[in-house]
Amino acid sequence: MKKKALSLLLASAMVVSLAACGGSSDDKNATGTTGGTSTETSTNTSSSSGSETPGSETSGGSEDTSDIEKPAEITILVDGTVFTQENARDQFMAKLEELIGIKINVIQPDHDAYYDNVGQIIAGGDWPDVMILSSTYYSAYAAEGVLWDMTEAWDNSELKKRQEAYNGAGVVAGMEIDGRLYGMPSARGNGCVTYVKKKWLDNCGIANAPTNYDEYLAMLEAFTTGDPDGDGTDGNTFGVTAAGFVGTEAPYVNYLPEFYQDAHPSFYQKEDGTWADGFTEDSMKAALGRLADAYKKGVIDPTTLTNGTADCRNKFYSDDFGVFTYWAGTWATNLKTNLENNGLDGELIALPPIKEVGSYLDRIPPVWCISSTCENPEGVFKYFIEPMQDGGEVQFLWTYGVEDVHWSTKAETLYEGEEKEKVYEEGQFHGCDNLENPGTQYTKAHIDPALALVELKDDPRNESAAEENKASAELFAQNCVTADLVPSTDQMTEYNGDLTTLKNELIAKVAMGEMTIDEAYAKYESDHGAEWSQIIVDSLNQ
Repeated sequence: MKKKALSLLLASAMVVSLAACGGSSDDKNATGTTGGTSTETSTNTSSSSGSETPGSETSGGSEDTSDIEKPAEITILVDGTVFTQENARDQFMAKLEELIGIKINVIQPDHDAYYDNVGQIIAGGDWPDVMILSSTYYSAYAAEGVLWDMTEAWDNSELKKRQEAYNGAGVVAGMEIDGRLYGMPSARGNGCVTYVKKKWLDNCGIANAPTNYDEYLAMLEAFTTGDPDGDGTDGNTFGVTAAGFVGTEAPYVNYLPEFYQDAHPSFYQKEDGTWADGFTEDSMKAALGRLADAYKKGVIDPTTLTNGTADCRNKFYSDDFGVFTYWAGTWATNLKTNLENNGLDGELIALPPIKEVGSYLDRIPPVWCISSTCENPEGVFKYFIEPMQDGGEVQFLWTYGVEDVHWSTKAETLYEGEEKEKVYEEGQFHGCDNLENPGTQYTKAHIDPALALVELKDDPRNESAAEENKASAELFAQNCVTADLVPSTDQMTEYNGDLTTLKNELIAKVAMGEMTIDEAYAKYESDHGAEWSQIIVDSLNQ
């Protein structure tokens, strides 16, 4: 089994290498904290008494456990969607240990290099008990036998009942591979909406936000050639940027949807149930033409190829560009707040998808997986995975963090004397000042409350979440379709790493004008891309 996992590592490494084409392997800010990441391994052995968390008294271990042994200690491998060291990870883990009664050893690589580290750890053979995986790696590692089959554990759990009561079980069922479940999402996947700076529209004399591609492109041109930031200088800004011309995880197109429209860079399931490689279709060629045209006009940031998501955010806060397709919900507030912290106007318009896009894509959520080498997987599922969505104080911890560290109900004034001063009365729930990014407040922990699969008792979100947060989440929910979970096959494992590398190289070169579309597809043929693609499609349709 580990020999097969090593073969997967080689394929996965090719996918991860696409970070050189821009972007991180999984955006921590989709469902995670607003802070940074940590590269060290931490073992949390302390405990915390803490005050009682708002919410239900229900916690991990409240069900009958006579037939399943509780593990004394587990090791988890997590990315930056879990609080990092800079954001009081040790305090978070200490509180979690107190609530579930298990010692937790944490391995947390730097977020942008997370899947490099996952591959190395799997290849090394010393697997953690639990790991977070995005959809691509989830399918692949499940096929390789790296992951424990949790189907029966979920079917017989109270967790499933809680999810069914809150319409969350359908999301979990969507993670099944050939009818089997190998990972548990902690929330819905979420996706991106396109945010436009209202001030830039006003400064350019654009009365209405775009509703189709022609209007969208005209807006980008105005933002690039005019003076949208109002500094008196024309042409020192640009319209849009992204973390690469194509994403490094499904659904791949979520950062530049207006250019891709109906195109699929990778494999997708057609309406008749068969699988196809969208890269070979005319819709993809049309998308490449739009990218190349826009890049040539200068409306796309010339550093898009090498941008990471943090680079994009920082440029947005510095008023370098005006259109940013980013995560719905919480990030509507984060973007607004950080713009205002830089002395800029924070009003953003969240666009419904333009006519040609039709719907935004709801990504397949990351999942918590138990490795097949875990000595007590049933116990880990019952006492670690299940409590994460208990509807009570453990879920509250995973949603908001530690009291008086990440959130508080104490009477206090934040940012006193500043324009953004906020006064909270005793008993009023609010996020604390961010430890890593002072001047901003925490909005959530690992689980985004707007995307929960289990109802959280006494959830303060309705009172504490900003209006733009709720409006953005609602806009996305009303205008999204779920991306396809592509199953893994032996042929996918063998060929898709090299195939994806080739595709992303060609996309970048065409977008930047270094290669024509015809030249790109000729190279796709000569470098075996078409051959590999067909082999994979055939395996998916068997």
